[in-house]
Amino acid sequence: MYAVGRYEAVRTVMSDFERFTSEGGVGLSDIRKPGAWRTASPITEIDPPRHTKVRGALTKVISPIVIRQWREVFAAEAEKIADRVVEQGEIEAVHDLVEAFILKAFPDVLGVDMPRENFLDIGEMNFNQIGPNNELLKKSLEKVEPILPAFQRAFQREAMLPGGFGEKIFEAEDKGEFEAGTAGPHVRSFLRAGVDTTIAGIGHTLNLLAQNPGEWEKIKADPTKVRGAFDEAIRLQSPSQVMFRTTVRDTDLDGYRMAGDVKVGSFLGAANRDQRKFVDPDRFDVDRESAGVHLALGVGHHICIGQMIARLEAECILGAVARRVKRIELTGEPRYRLVNTLRTLEHLPLRLVAA
Repeated sequence: MYAVGRYEAVRTVMSDFERFTSEGGVGLSDIRKPGAWRTASPITEIDPPRHTKVRGALTKVISPIVIRQWREVFAAEAEKIADRVVEQGEIEAVHDLVEAFILKAFPDVLGVDMPRENFLDIGEMNFNQIGPNNELLKKSLEKVEPILPAFQRAFQREAMLPGGFGEKIFEAEDKGEFEAGTAGPHVRSFLRAGVDTTIAGIGHTLNLLAQNPGEWEKIKADPTKVRGAFDEAIRLQSPSQVMFRTTVRDTDLDGYRMAGDVKVGSFLGAANRDQRKFVDPDRFDVDRESAGVHLALGVGHHICIGQMIARLEAECILGAVARRVKRIELTGEPRYRLVNTLRTLEHLPLRLVAA
């Protein structure tokens, strides 16, 4: 395989589908060949023009009315959780705050009914599958084996909760807007966008704000900076560290000759700290214009379709905390989960000093 880490090279590989296709899969294994350990996604692993039609149909389902309704749900849940954690004072922020919020609010609007703790194990498996077929993947597959049948049933048409987003996706499939049999996988794709990487991003934001009290003061003075803080955090600590493409044919990139039909790893975390693109790239700055520049959410036709959901979730919960908390302090050493391609915290001990 090839690996690219400079900003411009990563941007090119991620967006130039005529030379670097997604149809071999966004993971290390080529899903078109025998021995692959992943199945294809109906949205992230197709190229235009098929992708253009599917993305257009999904975008139509996520209407401004739907987003406004979701904002109300997210905001109400964020207020409840913020009240609880501020009263506790000292918290384990990943579990008590971030996961508690995301695993309650998002599956509700998605219209999926299954034990919430299962989402984390499934998400870990998904991100391990993007990487190598190693011991991490083996253990995560063993862990989800007992719950996998129930998880798959939860994304069938008859399991969708009435009025939820999932039900609307199946209705769109009935109208011929999606290929038959892809509605369930589309709902799962949104679940991944709204849960795993968003939990990671909000956790990183809290960690960086605790380590940089001056940036927290900026948010206290101007709560609209919450979104900027989230985008800056996922630039610095990109939840999806690497995504793959496959060379369509022999080609050149930055003066290097690349053979056709070979995997190319685009290291988003490296690109987002490229000093050629970002001034003082290792500094956390909530005033930095990161949104639309960083590559943590992808780029081009494959930019994350759920990005507005992630930003909305972050805005609601971080804003609710900011309105109640004078200071955020680390009370111990943060600890990261070991996952093949996902950078996410598993332990973030914080003290929330009430305003």
